[in-house]
Amino acid sequence: MTSLLVLLAALVVVLALVLLLHRRRGGERQRALGQLLDAADGLEARLRDARAEIEAIAGSDGNPVREAMQEMLRQRLWLQQYGGDASLDQLRSVRDSIEAARRRIDQQLVQIERTRAPLP
Repeated sequence: MTSLLVLLAALVVVLALVLLLHRRRGGERQRALGQLLDAADGLEARLRDARAEIEAIAGSDGNPVREAMQEMLRQRLWLQQYGGDASLDQLRSVRDSIEAARRRIDQQLVQIERTRAPLP
């Protein structure tokens, strides 16, 4: 009888741990998804700024931001279709890709500013 009670208590503890880990994993996944969406929103805003800068200088022909905007749209569509079932690693990989694209746009804007700056 005592061993049955101990076994039941152990089973309850194991179930509680499983539920706790499952809940924790869900919170981590939600944070990853939130970070991905924040990164996507940040990149999209930066792309709009970059497009305006480039068009002010060079016009709308040959604007390198168009490709980045299309990539952003592809990633948002992927997120819409597969984000609900994506693993944490997949979500983090997409977020890292978005952040890398944002850094590239920032570098291009710095180069544009350098070319616009008057020579001393």
